[in-house]
Amino acid sequence: MKKVLFSLLLFLIANASFAQSNVKVEQTEDGWYLLVDGKPFMVNGMNWDYVPIGTTITDPGIWAQSDDIIKTALDAEMSLLRNMGVNTIRTYGIAPKWIEYIYENHGIYTMLNTTFGAYGLTIDGVWTPETNYADKRTREILMQEHIEMAQAYKNTPGLLLYMLGNENNYHLSWSGAETEDIPIDDKDAGIQVAARNLYKTFNDVAKEVKAIDPTHPVAICNGDLVYSDLVREECTDIDIYGSNVYRGKTFTDLFDRARNELGLPVLLTEFGADAFNARDNQEDQYSQAYYDLGNWQDIYENAAGLGRAENAIGGFTFQFSDGWWKYKQTENLDLHDNTASWSNGGYSRDQAKEGDNNMNEEWFGICAKGPTNENGLYTLYPRAAYYALKEAHLLNPYAEGMSRATVDSYFNGIQVMDAVLKARGDKAIVSGAAGSKVRISSLRAEFETFNTGGSLISTPDTADPTSDLFPNELGFDHMQSY
Repeated sequence: MKKVLFSLLLFLIANASFAQSNVKVEQTEDGWYLLVDGKPFMVNGMNWDYVPIGTTITDPGIWAQSDDIIKTALDAEMSLLRNMGVNTIRTYGIAPKWIEYIYENHGIYTMLNTTFGAYGLTIDGVWTPETNYADKRTREILMQEHIEMAQAYKNTPGLLLYMLGNENNYHLSWSGAETEDIPIDDKDAGIQVAARNLYKTFNDVAKEVKAIDPTHPVAICNGDLVYSDLVREECTDIDIYGSNVYRGKTFTDLFDRARNELGLPVLLTEFGADAFNARDNQEDQYSQAYYDLGNWQDIYENAAGLGRAENAIGGFTFQFSDGWWKYKQTENLDLHDNTASWSNGGYSRDQAKEGDNNMNEEWFGICAKGPTNENGLYTLYPRAAYYALKEAHLLNPYAEGMSRATVDSYFNGIQVMDAVLKARGDKAIVSGAAGSKVRISSLRAEFETFNTGGSLISTPDTADPTSDLFPNELGFDHMQSY
């Protein structure tokens, strides 16, 4: 009987350990918190995908592989992420069982993201490249997709929250899927109407998802604070304001404005810097780490209880590994393109002059990406930002006695050059791996034939079977060299 009870106890403990978490946001006198099972949780997040060199984001990818190969990929990547202090990934299209696998084996949560028609939508079997959120059928399809999502994922261990969209407000102005200059203040009347319809649809879907799954918050992903007035008016039922923000080393007034204009907790869904210096035309790991550290310092300083805006609940660095597909999306997928495709003055360390394009979409990886093997897998090589952020994420902004001064002092003690030096060995390895593919290009073959005969030699014309001398007869021979 005791053995049975003990086994039952172990079973209950194991299942309790991997049960779905109760996640919610809460505002206190100290500010906004994200609570996981009642405890404050700072999202130390990373934008994550798995896109081998030579492929693009629309290819079948890792999830079309066998379970064994998927596990191999996840174990390699999640081990690296966990080692640097990441506790949550942001990703798309991941099945519930892999969210659970990542959580149970690596202790990392998943923020489940949907595009919400940002890049187009299939409507009754027809691909529509520009999503019209005023269209009734479009709204019905989006609603049904998200109802099915909530029903499928609501009891998944490791699920942290739902994220709707990816800077859909920018895509109302952009001409295609590829990133362009950020529309800071778009006052076009037609786009304003389209934006209002977008936010209405966001809110309607958020309400339905929350009704199905009340244990996980629902957030939207907006581009910066563009149309924040419309968000305030239309998105009254979302729990978290998610935002992709690229302003340089800090987020300047974003947290203060969000507090005053939105009254919601802020989750930075994308931010960071690329690792290529457009001005000097070379890799620049120092600058990437410099900007990424500044971003995380700003997030922690604005956490609850530290005296600033007190509405930051975390963020997701962009991104874990380089995206060799990102420039032109479907062309030169085997080429690590260093074309800077848009301009941002917040990252002036690699701008020769104001307005120059300096944002290199294919170089945002915290890790460089190695060649693909026969199973479609690759090795990652951490850059300086990896080591710098590993040190940054050791800090708990919710720890007892924490203050803004403590945060500042801690980050001031992180030496970027130390991180650069740690990463140099990894850079040498990945360079060697790439170089090993071309060493065979110097293959040379020479074939020469010569006659062993001559007038002054004693070798007989015909071989003597009783002799053990060599050569035993005149004739031809050859040599080879490679």
